[in-house]
Amino acid sequence: MSANATYIGKAAEYAARSLQRAGLWDLALELPGAETTAVRAGLLTDRFFWQLDQPAAAEAAVTALAREDPTLAGFYEAQLAYTRLLFGLAPRPDDDARVRAGFTAAAQDQRLVNWATLWIGIVTEKFDDAPQPAKQYYTQALDAAVKDEDLLLESYAIRHLGGLTLESGDASGLDDLRRSYQLRAALGARPQTAAAAATYAAALPPGAEAEELKTVAARTARELGLTWLIKSL
Repeated sequence: MSANATYIGKAAEYAARSLQRAGLWDLALELPGAETTAVRAGLLTDRFFWQLDQPAAAEAAVTALAREDPTLAGFYEAQLAYTRLLFGLAPRPDDDARVRAGFTAAAQDQRLVNWATLWIGIVTEKFDDAPQPAKQYYTQALDAAVKDEDLLLESYAIRHLGGLTLESGDASGLDDLRRSYQLRAALGARPQTAAAAATYAAALPPGAEAEELKTVAARTARELGLTWLIKSL
């Protein structure tokens, strides 16, 4: 492959990822950058989480990816299984094991370890009801995010740490929720920003700021078809 072709391919993939971050999955899937098996699987897995529709397309894409990159496919497969379990979307008997195996394997891969660590923290908190061990995973993911300047991962890690802090009775967790919201907005990550706005609003005292955040979250959720967020608001 020529250097020019490589550049074009990377530019197209970057464009697809940018559209994904904006919550425009269908447009992203139409770009040449979404033609690679890995990018397509990632886009469809992400869309399924936010919109809770068309699971067959995501599952087929992940199955195709397994022939090329089993670890990455297992990482996405774990996310699909997590979504089914979290939202009660016809979960399968082995979904819990699928979640844990996929994220554990991904944590051994240098490409995926930081995000896999975050996911392991989420599973530990939500499925195992173990906030203290989960906090350790979130902190580890946060440290890695700061080191690598991965602002989206940082926004996820501090959102979950802030939630645990608030649950412990410490109001300083609001600072983490606020920063998570601000980071996502700065990145143009619209689905994540809407979710952060809703979370932050729910933690604030009743008032104008909380209502404004809820309104922004609801409008974005409706525009992008963020199924579970629409229902929660």
